[in-house]
Amino acid sequence: MGISEKYLLAYEKLDQITQKHLAQKCFPAMGYTSNLDLLCDFKIETLNKLLKKYLPEAKLSDIKSAEKVVSIETLLKTIVFFCLNGIGGEVDVENIKVLEESFKWKYGMGGTAVQAAMALAAIGCPSIVHLTDDSREVCDILDSPYIYTVSKNGELIHTNEVVSSAEQEIHFIIQFKKGDMIKLGKEEIQIPLSNRLILTKITVNEFVPFSDSYFKYIEKNASRISSNVLSSFNALSDKGLLMKRLNYVKQHLRKYKNNNPSGMVFFEDAHYHNSEIRKLCLETIYSQVDIVSLNEEELKYTLEMYNFPINIESIISSVEGARFIKEKFRVQKGIIVHTKDYSMYVGNKLEVDIESGLIYGNLLATAKAENGWYGNKSQLKELLKLPLSSKGVEAKNIISTSEYAGEVVIIPTKYIDKPKYTIGLGDSFVGGVQLCF
Repeated sequence: MGISEKYLLAYEKLDQITQKHLAQKCFPAMGYTSNLDLLCDFKIETLNKLLKKYLPEAKLSDIKSAEKVVSIETLLKTIVFFCLNGIGGEVDVENIKVLEESFKWKYGMGGTAVQAAMALAAIGCPSIVHLTDDSREVCDILDSPYIYTVSKNGELIHTNEVVSSAEQEIHFIIQFKKGDMIKLGKEEIQIPLSNRLILTKITVNEFVPFSDSYFKYIEKNASRISSNVLSSFNALSDKGLLMKRLNYVKQHLRKYKNNNPSGMVFFEDAHYHNSEIRKLCLETIYSQVDIVSLNEEELKYTLEMYNFPINIESIISSVEGARFIKEKFRVQKGIIVHTKDYSMYVGNKLEVDIESGLIYGNLLATAKAENGWYGNKSQLKELLKLPLSSKGVEAKNIISTSEYAGEVVIIPTKYIDKPKYTIGLGDSFVGGVQLCF
């Protein structure tokens, strides 16, 4: 069966899968952070006007990303740096007034787990989320009959029933488009790839406060929790606090697995604000996890931390890098790498149909890229008409004749050259993968 036929078959089974989750009251559990996103109405003309006003004599050699945005100049240099390199990432912001005065913004949802839950809700699949920012704005965006959280009394509730108690956290999201021209001083430079920059004003997620009732609910009802998603330790800065959180999670996972041995523990990687925190996190928790999932930039960064040579443009190099991570950190089952051209699983053979999980992940991510919001079933159907990524097809062909053919499952994406939306695509992918567990 060809890849396009597999996409069609997966789509045709989607109703059956979501109905099974609903009938059996079976949920993926999504942890751990939430925040309010402010989405920038980013226009290249606005950026160029600001560059002309505040950096009229700037040169390419002057452009570097700031460690923290404190002024209009550091903001502009940081935006241009990410645009010119076509890369995504996160940078802390101290002076939010500069952002508010420079661009127009609208509300969105932030946090890997809650975005994955919203992607699933759009196709009628239920999930349970762990909230850190439980502000009214966040709970209003998450309000859906398919999204649940756990009250302090241990009851399953919808977010419109949440009594807010935590400090609000805002992330400013700037999405830039391939092909737009940046005018920097006397130079004009084209943006090579569409991507996004996240500017974070960290509050509650620097601490990732845990809800005991959420964890106890998952442990008590483990047989109905099909997968247990871990994410979002990346904003923590205190090593002692990180270890406290990770040790808590390790104990939780032991209880979850004791009550549901077939339940899947899934860790989604992220852009870390501190490399030592990243190192401590993966060296502590990866061995407790069934599947570690990450994008190609995160794969590259992790491997470079351990001096493993990597060329993310080479599918063989990427597979070897994924194998290194699995073996070094004793990941229980395997590694998922998701990119704009393909997603792949590298590791042990699974009892579940991971190929369909990758297809659903690709579809939910592409739907958001194409439509600017979480895709419903009719929008997913439209994606079936899109061509497969030629790079993804080439990568699959290379793997099929390589020594790694028996341990790699790879699915090319439905390709979009200029996505309308570049934020939360990996988070939507995570949601889609949970459908196969």
